[in-house]
Amino acid sequence: MFGIHDFWLFVAAGVLLNVTPGPDTAYVVGRSVQLGWLGGAAGALGIGLGCFVHIVAAAVGLSALLAASSTAFTVIKLIGAAYLCYIGVRMVLTRASGEASPTPAAAPVRTLRQIFWQGALTNVLNPKVALFFLAFLPQFVDAASPSKALAFLVLGVIFNVTGTAWNLSVAVAAARTAGRVQRSPRLLAWINRALGGVFVYLGVRVALLDARG
Repeated sequence: MFGIHDFWLFVAAGVLLNVTPGPDTAYVVGRSVQLGWLGGAAGALGIGLGCFVHIVAAAVGLSALLAASSTAFTVIKLIGAAYLCYIGVRMVLTRASGEASPTPAAAPVRTLRQIFWQGALTNVLNPKVALFFLAFLPQFVDAASPSKALAFLVLGVIFNVTGTAWNLSVAVAAARTAGRVQRSPRLLAWINRALGGVFVYLGVRVALLDARG
């Protein structure tokens, strides 16, 4: 259908890629520890939105343009790197407060919105994600298919749905084991700094990323 082949191989490969620990998992776990499952879920849904943007871009050919144009790639790369480093430095400079972190039920809606958009932007502004979809999805689409764009969307949505489901389960699991951590403002601050360090590291990696990599 739509020129898709080896569908079940794609599903299996996609699931394995999604469950492999990486920056997205670290972000979801960190937010779950800080604000409970709502914080982790907000991060997971934001990451899902960011991935969907790249999927649509791959379907309409924008990712191919990004890969072909060194100028466009460099601009997006530097914007993404700057944003990641900015968020990371802010988190690293977080100080422990004397009060406990809000409980999951009391997590401010504004904070959850910020976490959601952070998760989305860290994916949208990372050209490596665009190149991943551009390299991965075409392996399961017939080059002669007249519906290649639709095939890209179908495969991308399936990959994104399984990935988001996994991240939501990670959020719930992390929140269930985080009760003791949530009662320690100092420990929460260090977790925030560690997560900030991950963002800075990713920002540096994105800045050094080559279009051919």
